[in-house]
Order: sequence, then structure tokens, then C-alpha cells
Amino acid sequence: MSSTDAKLAVIRKLLAQAEDAAASPAEAETFTAKAAELMARYGVDRAMLADGDETADGIADREIPVDPPYARDKFGLLAGIARAMGLRVVHKSGYRGRDTTALLFGFASDIERAEILFTSLLLQAVRGVLAARVPPGEHVAAYRRSWIVGFSATIHHRLAEAEERARAQTTSTSAAGRSAEVVLADRRRVVDTRFAEAFPRLGTMGPRYLSGSGHREGAAAGHRADLGVTSLRSRQGVIDR
Repeated sequence: MSSTDAKLAVIRKLLAQAEDAAASPAEAETFTAKAAELMARYGVDRAMLADGDETADGIADREIPVDPPYARDKFGLLAGIARAMGLRVVHKSGYRGRDTTALLFGFASDIERAEILFTSLLLQAVRGVLAARVPPGEHVAAYRRSWIVGFSATIHHRLAEAEERARAQTTSTSAAGRSAEVVLADRRRVVDTRFAEAFPRLGTMGPRYLSGSGHREGAAAGHRADLGVTSLRSRQGVIDR
């Protein structure tokens, strides 16, 4: 097993312990926090190892389908995860907004991390929004959209903080003699430059106007969410209404 595979195996083991029904809430929280910390460190390690060698971790792109219902809100979750990891994201949709796809653009190792986390966190979001009690008289879809938006915003904030901590705590230098701060800042500049070259005429998405009251409950669920690989059985999950 390579060192990369070994690190991911440790993360999966920690999360399996967090999911064990025999674990107390305090134990589960400890396992989950450690898994999130290791995932961020894993990203920094990959960047440092690849510094000066683009063949080790080059610029890539990957399209990820985002299924309805609430495809735009699910896209927002993926975009928040991706941005926290230094990626750029393109929203692609077919006729009348159908067949939504997210294109992730950036370094291959960061795309891998973002897709793994999206797979896990989307499943958690689906379970959470289905379990949430919609206030009497409120439209179910409106509530659920706002819930997912609140969940996504909190997840982005938590991941950005984890990435920042991992960067600040890395004291080693790359083979090229550069610090993590310099390496990661340079990677972001490379991503931005290559992205601008690849998409010179990219438009912007229109604003959202959400009427549902689920934002606060979704944000609270985002604070409780596991920031790691909880399951790879399904990418999208199902919301019936």
C-alpha cells in the first residue's frame, strides 16, 4: 500500500469508528474531527510532494453530474467544497436547466478530495433534509432549498478553516525548498491563470431568492456533519419532493 493509500485508509477507519453505534457522541465527534484534520493535511502533503513536478499532480478537470431535485442547491454544496480546496467550478446545464453538471478545474489531487467529500456530504445532506420537520403551512420545496443552502454555507466555512489550519501547521519544506504557504499560494495562481485561459468568456449565475425558513436548521446540520468519507454507495441520494 502506498503512503497516499495508507493515509486515506486511516481516514476511512476513523470515520467507520465514528459511525459505530457503540461509540458515544463524544467519541464519534473526536473520530470525525480527526478525520477532517487528516484530510486537510493529506491535501497539503500532496501539494508539497508535487512541487516543481507537474507530472506528479497536474492541472485537470472533471465533470460531475448533479441530479434533481434541487440540483442547483446541490451544485452549491459541491462548489463550496471545491472552492475551499482551491478549485474553480463551472455550472453547466442543459435545456431549461435540465441535466445539471459541475465541472471541477484545478489540480488532480484536489479534485479527488473534493469529489470524495461531496459524495459523503451530499448523502448526509439528503438524510438531514428528509429528516427535518417542515413548519406547518410552509412549502416543502422552499424549506428544503433553504435548508441545503444553509448546510452548504456552513460546510464551506468549516472546510476552509481546516485547510487554513493544515497550511499553517506545516513546517516542512518541499523538495524545491519552499514553504507550504508559498506552494499553496502558487498553486492557486496557477489554477486561476489556467482557468482564465480555458474559459475566457465565462458568464455568472443569477442571484437566488429563497423564501424557505430552513437555513438555520441546515446550517446547524452542517456543523454536525462528518467532513470525510462516510459512504461511496451513492453520489446523489434521493429526495422525493
